[in-house]
Amino acid sequence: MWAGGVWRAALSGAPRGRRAQSALAQLRGILEAELEGIRGAGTWKSERVITSRQGPRIHVDGVSGGILNFCANNYLGLSSHPEVIQAGLQALEEFGAGLSSVRFICGTQSIHKNLEVKLARFHQREDAILYASCFDANAGLFEALLTPEDAVLSDELNHASIIDGIRLCKAHKYRYRHLDMADLEAKLQEAQKHRLCLVATDGAFSMDGDIAPLQEICHLASQYGALVFVDECHATGFLGPTGRGTDELLGVMDQVTIINSTLGKALGGAAGGYTTGPGPLVSLLRQRARPYLFSNSLPPAVVGCASKALDLLMESNAIVQSMAAKTQRFRSKMQAAGFTISGASHPICPVMLGDARLASCMADDMLKRGIFVIGFSYPVVPKGKARIRVQISAVHSEEDIDRCVEAFVEVGRLHGALP
Repeated sequence: MWAGGVWRAALSGAPRGRRAQSALAQLRGILEAELEGIRGAGTWKSERVITSRQGPRIHVDGVSGGILNFCANNYLGLSSHPEVIQAGLQALEEFGAGLSSVRFICGTQSIHKNLEVKLARFHQREDAILYASCFDANAGLFEALLTPEDAVLSDELNHASIIDGIRLCKAHKYRYRHLDMADLEAKLQEAQKHRLCLVATDGAFSMDGDIAPLQEICHLASQYGALVFVDECHATGFLGPTGRGTDELLGVMDQVTIINSTLGKALGGAAGGYTTGPGPLVSLLRQRARPYLFSNSLPPAVVGCASKALDLLMESNAIVQSMAAKTQRFRSKMQAAGFTISGASHPICPVMLGDARLASCMADDMLKRGIFVIGFSYPVVPKGKARIRVQISAVHSEEDIDRCVEAFVEVGRLHGALP
C-alpha cells in the first residue's frame, strides 16, 4: 500500500492533468477562432517559398519558370552581388560562423568595430553601434535615452518598431498627425515643460512611399529646443545624391541628431541594424540598451557582406543615380493607366486598392503572370487602405518595369480595379 502522501499525490495528479488538458483545449479554441477571423477578413498572410537567390528574377516553389520580383527591399540589387557574397564567404572562413556571445563578454571582433566606424563615417556622425536588427535598435534607443522627465513626439504612421520602442520608455508621449507640421508645433509647445524633447520620425514611410518633411521638422525642433531622430531603413543607400538618406536628400545632415537604420535592405539585405549619432549616446547604449546587451553579436558573414556593400556604395553613386529614372518610369506608366500610386519619387510605389480581398486576389493573379508582388492589408496598414506595394530596384531593367505595368493593367481590368 502506498504511503499516504504518495497516494494523495497520485489522486490529486489526475484532476491537475485534466485541468491542464482543459486549459490547452481552451487555448486552441481561442487561437482557432482568432485565425478564422483573420481568414474571414481576407487579411491572411501566406508565405511563398523562394527556391533561388534574392534578385530581380527568382524562382518560386510551385510556379514554373522565372519570376520577376517587385516586392523586395533589395533597392540596390546587392543581396546577390558577387563581391558581397565573396566578402561574406571570406569573413565566414576567417572569423567563423558566430560568436556564441553578446558583445560585451566575448562577442566583439575587429570586423564589428570596423563596420561601426565605417557606418559613422558614411553618415558623418561621431560613432555607431550594431544590433541584430533595426527593430532591436529602435527597441533599445528610447528606453536607454529618455526618462520620465523627457518627452518624445512621434508621427502617427511611424514604423511598428518605433512605436514599440517608444512604448518601452518612461518619457511623456505625444503623437502628431502624419506629416502635419502645424500639429507637431502644437505638440512641441505643449511639451516645453519637459527636460528633453525628441521628435521621432521615419525618413521614408514604408507603407506609403512618402518622405518626412525634415527641413520643416528640423526648423521646428531648433525653434523649440528639441532633438530629431530619424529611422532611415527605407532611405539608407539610395536617397540623396550619394545615398546617405533623407537627411542628405533634404540638406539637413547637420541638424538630425540620431539615425537608426538597417543593413537588411539596400546594404546587402542579410540582417542587422544600427544607431549612429553623438559619441556619448552610443557609449550609453553600449551600457544600457537591452537588445544590445542581451542579444548575440551579428554573425561575421553578415558583417562582411554589409561592409562590402557599404564599400561599393561609397566607391560610386552610379547605382543610386539609376533609381530615380526607373522609379519615375513605373509611377508615370501606372498613373497613366488609371491606378492611384501613393507617395512621390520613392521606389516604394504603393498601388492603392482599398479592399483587402482585392489586393490579395490581384497579387495572386500577378504571380500567375510571372510578377511577384504582395497585397498589404490590416493590421499592416489601416482598414480600408489595402494595397499592393511595388518596390523598384536598381537592377530592374526598363523591360522588367514595362512588363510589370502590363500585368497590372491586365489584372486590374480582370478584377474591376480599372475600367
